[in-house]
Amino acid sequence: MKIPLSAPDLTQAERQAVQEVLLTRHLALGPTLRAFEERIAAYHGRAHAVAVNSGTSALHLALLALGAEEGDEVITTPFSFVASANCVLYVRGTPKFIDISPSTWNLEPAALETALTSRTKGIIPVHVFGLPCDMERIGRFASDHGLWVLEDACEAIGAQSGNQRVGKLAQISVLAFYPNKQITTGEGGVLLTDDADIAALCRSLRNQGRSESGGWLNHERLGFNYRLSDISAALGLAQLERIDEILEKRATVAANYMRRLRDVPWLRFQQIPPGVEKSWFVFVVALTEEFSREDRDAVLGALRDRGIECSNYFTPIHLQPYMAEQFGLQAGAFPKCEELAARTIALPFFNNLQPREIQLVCDAFLEILEKHAPRQSASAGSRPDHS
Repeated sequence: MKIPLSAPDLTQAERQAVQEVLLTRHLALGPTLRAFEERIAAYHGRAHAVAVNSGTSALHLALLALGAEEGDEVITTPFSFVASANCVLYVRGTPKFIDISPSTWNLEPAALETALTSRTKGIIPVHVFGLPCDMERIGRFASDHGLWVLEDACEAIGAQSGNQRVGKLAQISVLAFYPNKQITTGEGGVLLTDDADIAALCRSLRNQGRSESGGWLNHERLGFNYRLSDISAALGLAQLERIDEILEKRATVAANYMRRLRDVPWLRFQQIPPGVEKSWFVFVVALTEEFSREDRDAVLGALRDRGIECSNYFTPIHLQPYMAEQFGLQAGAFPKCEELAARTIALPFFNNLQPREIQLVCDAFLEILEKHAPRQSASAGSRPDHS
């Protein structure tokens, strides 16, 4: 049998919601889009939500709303999906990377000072794999230096830091709803803010620069076609109604994995600080330092040969060819990020992954790990219990 890396959790409620929109004449910029925006704003305790066609688009609009422009530098993490740095390039700015915490895998607040220059305008912290960054510390640093903060919560809907839900931890926050995310609109994202002017500007920018009160062919500014359809909004609205169930399912799958893998000496896990509640986006483990990148790649290949889809997560952004060429970045620039990225493995993870499938994955994974483990580890009596 083949076990996919991810799969959306769609029920009759989602199918019915989409069907109802298809029976109306409002397929875009209609009442379902407004209902989705209102519902997701309320879930996060925000005054405004602007839904768009991707999390990447939401990041781009957020930077425009914050006034980012050519020559500006924005501090962010190299351990993320490329969109969190690409959005800075879209406004002709420069992403300034800092290294990560080896325990949380998030941007290391203590390193912020190292990237600060006279051209620094803001910070984009990313809640990697659904684990909130230390936003209080990042916020203090930003305030002390007159910087804005754009919260990239694209992987973290439902996560909490203390008594605060992510999506409300900066002036603008962004979520994403690709099919492997906690909830999906197929393709889509949303910008969250309490600033009415920012919301109005971003609604105009997503819709070719039209004002909300102007005519269809009247354009106040250069804009983009970043609209989210009512069909997608209907899917998201139905998913959002089930979000507590969805987050619980994902936490259960993660707990089942952890029961099997937490004591394996060859594995390391993202550490969840006290007072933080992770929202599970993917299930990623890291092999220990004894394993090389080639060892990791061999493990990935062996899992795929058995019909178990898997992946590395992430390739460091600063080593992506276009990024390295443009900014002269080289291997060794951010060693903690690079060391982690060379040993990560994402195992199959989705809401309806069954215990029997998790057992199959873990049995295969542990058998393959033992085969590829460095000789000194395997001979030191550290083999894991497969029972």
